[in-house]
Amino acid sequence: MEEPTRKLGGPQEHIFTTTVRTWDKAKAYARENRKQPTPAEQKLWQYLRASKLGAKFRRQHAINFFIVDFICLEAKLIIELDGEIHATPDQSEYDVGRTFTLKELGYRELRFTNQQVLNQLDEVLATIAENLKVNTLEYPLGSPSFWRGGRG
Repeated sequence: MEEPTRKLGGPQEHIFTTTVRTWDKAKAYARENRKQPTPAEQKLWQYLRASKLGAKFRRQHAINFFIVDFICLEAKLIIELDGEIHATPDQSEYDVGRTFTLKELGYRELRFTNQQVLNQLDEVLATIAENLKVNTLEYPLGSPSFWRGGRG
């Protein structure tokens, strides 16, 4: 029997990646960031939105107690854009710990500088597209028995 296609939609469209309490604290910050993106975020979003790369992305999405710039939940792929502040030792150390935690939660992360997005967009998009093809999880959402039609 052929395995069903696993696309987001219906109940899977509303995947909760943080607690209600954490989201209540973070949502204003996330919404403000969506309203006032950096030039690099705005430029990249024009190519990620509306599934233009063949996958649905969200922006300024809360995962655990972090807000990521962009995420494709189906592929568990996070895209972060780094400005100059990420070059400072304290921020760099924070980013390493954040990346570690997100990997522990099963996410993959791609990091690009703002300058890469603004000046080398074709290469950035090619890297993202290539990483969307690599899905390391056999069952990216839900339990394996759900996809096989089992009871769980």
